[in-house]
Amino acid sequence: MPKKNNLNPKSVKNKTANQRKEPKIKAVPEPKKEKKSNESAKFKYALLRGMHDVLPREQKYWQPMLAQAQRLAEDFQFKKIDTPIMEEVSLFIRSIGKGTDIIDKEMYIFEDKEKYSSKICLRPEMTASVVRAYIQHGLWNQPQPVKLWYSGPMFRHDRPQAGRFRQFNQIGFETLGDGDPATDAELILIAYNFFHELGLPVEIHINSIGNLEEREKYIVALVEYYRAKRSYLCDDCRKRINKNPLRLLDCKQSQCRPIKEESPQIIDWLSTESRSHFMKVLEYLDELEIPYTLRHSLVRGLDYYSRTVFEIYPTADLGDQAPDSGVQLSKQDALGGGGRYDLLAEQMGGRPTMAGGFSLGLERAAFYYKACCEKEITKLPKREIHAFLAQLGDQAKRRSLKIINQLRASGLVIDFNLTKNSLKGQLDIANSLHVPYALILGQKEVQDSTIIIRDMESGVQEIVDQKKLSTVMLKKVQINVDQTKKK
Repeated sequence: MPKKNNLNPKSVKNKTANQRKEPKIKAVPEPKKEKKSNESAKFKYALLRGMHDVLPREQKYWQPMLAQAQRLAEDFQFKKIDTPIMEEVSLFIRSIGKGTDIIDKEMYIFEDKEKYSSKICLRPEMTASVVRAYIQHGLWNQPQPVKLWYSGPMFRHDRPQAGRFRQFNQIGFETLGDGDPATDAELILIAYNFFHELGLPVEIHINSIGNLEEREKYIVALVEYYRAKRSYLCDDCRKRINKNPLRLLDCKQSQCRPIKEESPQIIDWLSTESRSHFMKVLEYLDELEIPYTLRHSLVRGLDYYSRTVFEIYPTADLGDQAPDSGVQLSKQDALGGGGRYDLLAEQMGGRPTMAGGFSLGLERAAFYYKACCEKEITKLPKREIHAFLAQLGDQAKRRSLKIINQLRASGLVIDFNLTKNSLKGQLDIANSLHVPYALILGQKEVQDSTIIIRDMESGVQEIVDQKKLSTVMLKKVQINVDQTKKK
């Protein structure tokens, strides 16, 4: 075994996982069960085990995250890709690797009705599908690197538990055709900014697992070490010694943690080239001032990774309070992760292609977002409503939809309620929304092609021509924006 030579450059703050402050994110209390009505008691259908609905009250956390992914994709020049949710099973066996939990236990596999040449499955992750599309459609002929991003559902027949579902959603970014350490740093920057710009405190855990040859030498030493400790291991780890040794470092069982902490570190088996690559990645992170922890046991759960691997962890202290969604986060729960996979394209039958990427779990990220909002660590972005349109009478109700459509086409945000018929009821809604203006449309205004604009703060009203309404409102909105800036 080579001498220990822990990576500790002067430019790097080499914090260990034990030195970092772990997030104290406590279990979520179960929401109070409402009494079922007679109607719901008769209802025979329910969610499949391990599935979940994302209701409107949760969508307010999902939509800003999807919008954030879109913004980051545009800023960093990533193009959207969608792939089918069904693929050949062999694609994932080849990419993820035999002996992994995903392949052995969690795949949704079934026969095609048309006697397909091989078994098909619901995709358990999307990197392999993206690489398949990259090869099949000749994207390697385009100027490199090719930068792609995606969002969508994945499927794993996992044991249902708080925060883990059999259908779950991911956002991911992949860069194919570039082996520069700057690419690794760019991907980590995007993953970090995804949370940081939403006001969610996170930290990067990072490691290098070297190339295939270096890993094979390391695995020999790892197996030798763990075999000597076999009697102290959990049942899963005893199986992993011969089946998939790197997964030993994924174990979260308390009895295995002390053994893992004293295990050989892969950094001591890295070549000069791999070590230099990793050093450059860390130097980029220092320059970007991205908080990170060097974690030598981090290997990720998929076989296609090489060199840089990383995960994103929450750092906010949520105290004793947590939302009522039923989801839980512990200090061991990553919000996402990724790394470099330089051999994957070639293993799948394509030409050698340097590549890297990451994915984020939306369900877990949405819970963290909600928890941080409730603790006032961050806030949901507000979409300002510029005016509320109140209508009186059938003719006004019909005309109101046309006016609302015209105002929205001008970029104005207008709210309304067509189920309320009284002016008082509608203005009460406008007050509750804290809108600056109410637009009042009655039968007389319909006949005169006019509309009343009421300043909700001063109560001052003015009558304007409906054709000039968009222009007048845009000026008023701009005046309000300017006044807010002065304050």
